[in-house]
Amino acid sequence: MIKTKRKERGQGLVEYALILVLIAVVVIAVVTAFGPFVAGLYSQIVGMFP
Repeated sequence: MIKTKRKERGQGLVEYALILVLIAVVVIAVVTAFGPFVAGLYSQIVGMFP
C-alpha cells in the first residue's frame, strides 16, 4: 500500500510539472507575439517626455 501512494504522489508531481511547462510555453508565446507592440508603445510614451 505504501508503494501505491508513492506512485500516486510521483504522478501528481509530474502533472504539476506538465502544467508549469504548459504555462511557460503560453507565456513565451504571448511575449513573442506582443513584444514588438509593447516595445513600440513604450518608445512612443518615452518619446512624449522632453
